[in-house]
Amino acid sequence: MTTIPYYHVDAFADRPFTGNQAAVMPLTEWLDDDILQAIGEENNFAETAFYLPDSTGKADYELRWFTPTVEIALCGHATLASGHIILSQNPDLDQVTFRTRQAGVLFMMRDGDGYSLGLPSYPTEPKDISDVVALIGGSPIATEFHPGRYNVIRYETADDVLALKPHLKELAKRGNEQFICTAPGKDTDALSRVFVPGGGVDEDSVTGSAHAVLTPYWAKQLGRNSFTAYQASQRGGYVNCRLDGDTAWLGGKCVTVVEGEFSL
Repeated sequence: MTTIPYYHVDAFADRPFTGNQAAVMPLTEWLDDDILQAIGEENNFAETAFYLPDSTGKADYELRWFTPTVEIALCGHATLASGHIILSQNPDLDQVTFRTRQAGVLFMMRDGDGYSLGLPSYPTEPKDISDVVALIGGSPIATEFHPGRYNVIRYETADDVLALKPHLKELAKRGNEQFICTAPGKDTDALSRVFVPGGGVDEDSVTGSAHAVLTPYWAKQLGRNSFTAYQASQRGGYVNCRLDGDTAWLGGKCVTVVEGEFSL
């Protein structure tokens, strides 16, 4: 029997049972992809993150993420959770870098009693996605799209977003697309809900990759590069967003709630 270290982390959270859950599993070598996917399904979190030391020298670690059904190109909260485990175990380190297969090198550093995570900024362009709107519902005032399959649906008020009851089964038929519904916040500058049913996550709790899209979007709307955001899922979570060139910096905290071993 093989055992793998296992950590259950609540990311973008300052206390347990909030933010977004991630499983973090350090490896010494890559397992077969079908085993990694089976572990993702077994953990049944939005994402399971696997990392190991990067042999290329381009970063400290290589990092991959799996939902219960697919490997994905970018995941913010599970990257934050992975960096949290590494930096918690290495108090002399102030930052850590991750080489990913589709999103380049990601940066994470300590920031006060939390962390700042640098993701690639994904600016969107206006696009008619009326077929998506018909499945999401409500009366958005603008729609935009990024070719990484990120749909932004902008509503007038936070209550408009909170009232949405999208047709998740129909949205899932479109594949692994992300549907980001957003409006000005109530106690933050921006508010969002994020649906990814085709990727195995009906409504995500707090989505780092969505904020890589929302950071350039709301920076443009607000006319400033820094703002506060809240993802209004059942668990909910706050994200501090800052646009710096082509990098979206996301600030937040993490809480480790389980440590143990995963047996194969």
